[in-house]
Amino acid sequence: MIAVPTSVGYGASFGGIAALLGMLNSCASNVTVVNIDAGFKGGYVAGLIAKERGHATRRGTPNQYMSGRRS
Repeated sequence: MIAVPTSVGYGASFGGIAALLGMLNSCASNVTVVNIDAGFKGGYVAGLIAKERGHATRRGTPNQYMSGRRS
């Protein structure tokens, strides 16, 4: 999951700081947080993840999510 906080929102957003801190403090695994209003950076990270998944499948590494099987 890639979290991209925005500078606009409901309530007291404080220019995106509230959303950014909420995402950083979530402590959830496999969550990448980019800077406020950084949609391009979020897309870049998504590309890096997709590229790495492609390398893993070409190397023959088992990948349960690419094959459609989940345990």
